[in-house]
Amino acid sequence: MRLLIVEDDKLLNSTLVFNLSSFGYMIDSAMTKQEAENFCKKQDYDLIVLDINLPDGNGFDLCVEIKERRPDTAVIFLTANDMESDMLKGFELGADDYVTKPFPISVFRKKVAVVLERIKKQPCGDFYEDGKLRINFMEMAATLMGETVVFTPLEYRLLKVLVKNAGTVLTRQILLEKLWDADGNFVDEHALTAAISRIRSKIEADGLTYIKTVYGMGYMWIGGLKK
Repeated sequence: MRLLIVEDDKLLNSTLVFNLSSFGYMIDSAMTKQEAENFCKKQDYDLIVLDINLPDGNGFDLCVEIKERRPDTAVIFLTANDMESDMLKGFELGADDYVTKPFPISVFRKKVAVVLERIKKQPCGDFYEDGKLRINFMEMAATLMGETVVFTPLEYRLLKVLVKNAGTVLTRQILLEKLWDADGNFVDEHALTAAISRIRSKIEADGLTYIKTVYGMGYMWIGGLKK
């Protein structure tokens, strides 16, 4: 899997590159926001390790750019700031983890492995299946425990966004932006809330939870966990 390290501390950058490369990951490294942007224009990454304070910009802003270009890219923030507000902002932007400096390399390496393993397990393309729920997004067909489930076009679009970003908290604003279709049909807060509720009523049976509400932030697809 391919990773990008964005860290302006030369020693820490080199240390991360060395340690992660030794586990077989393909690594590129950047020390500025501009360098990182140049890499991302030429190459897609499975995971970007991103310092928040960069000499020519802000890691939060870069995360927004990354997620707009490729929403399923995983991001782990690095920072010397352990303020709760910054952590919440990082997760609101779709970060998979938030690591405060200094940190043990062995622990960080494990965090990277966990995120990448989750990526491998995420469904891709136009199909989702977990043994109970099957969704064919291309054909707009779905079954739950072998029984047909009927979704509206809006519900299919919402499901696809959630499934594609499984394990990542998506804010209501991000969901509304992604649900705005090519014809400019407007999706408002009420329509989003109603669609979430309808989807839950159709698939969350027998103690299963597919969509987790992260209060004060948004929603996250968790793939049929038992309540």
